[in-house]
Amino acid sequence: MPALKPLSFLEKVNQYPNSTYIYHTKIEENLLMHNHNKHQLTYVEGGAVYLNTKDNSYFLPARHFVWIPAGMEHVIELKTPISMIRNIYIPPRILNNKPFYGQMGIYPAPNLILEMILFTENWTGNIFGKEKDKYQYIKTLGNIIPEMNKNPMPVVLPTTSSKRLSPILNHIHLHIEQPLLLKNVATHFGFSSRSLSRLFRTTLDISFLQYVKLSRIIFSMEKLLQTEMSISEISYASGYNSLATFSNTFYNLVKVRPVEFRKSNREISK
Repeated sequence: MPALKPLSFLEKVNQYPNSTYIYHTKIEENLLMHNHNKHQLTYVEGGAVYLNTKDNSYFLPARHFVWIPAGMEHVIELKTPISMIRNIYIPPRILNNKPFYGQMGIYPAPNLILEMILFTENWTGNIFGKEKDKYQYIKTLGNIIPEMNKNPMPVVLPTTSSKRLSPILNHIHLHIEQPLLLKNVATHFGFSSRSLSRLFRTTLDISFLQYVKLSRIIFSMEKLLQTEMSISEISYASGYNSLATFSNTFYNLVKVRPVEFRKSNREISK
């Protein structure tokens, strides 16, 4: 009798619809865009991480977790080495019907939530209802998250597979420290200013200026958490000629000043 083919990671997550599934790893799973039949709670220790969906790219800072609704296509992209990825997969049937669970979001990890996630570090694989204590623990964790996390991070960068726009977006990211004027970028790629502006609006539903602004702030968030650069150095590396303008723009989008963001979100090296 031929040996059974081992189940893939996604097959293990989906195998038992009513079980919770826990997976802590130091190695990135080599997954393409995918979905599963359970909600996903992910907390990443160390490193710069993006969550990509078909439409948007989300930066996941330290001391934040991401909630991914069941059925949503996504992929997690690691930009730097990480210490640990902690994944908890929760079947929708054991939670209530609050709108929170149906929306993707990145949220600060309060101490209680963080401690509850870390408490599961020695658990792995499926947890069934017969394991009452563990099963109820995960159910409780899932049910208190909406009560403690009302406002997701507002910095979301739209993405596209458009062959016309993708090279322009890549150009923006590669030259984020430089002046990025609509007229100059349009000319570089053979567009008029009006046609390139329209392409951004129709494809991404935001303006060229707003896309550049979001890209600069997300870039600065990475530098704030992953380097020892000063706030002033990060400001200029992100394309700002004025530290005050950078700080004010950062505050308007992230709701805290850059120095506060770095202080409250950086993990202490172990």
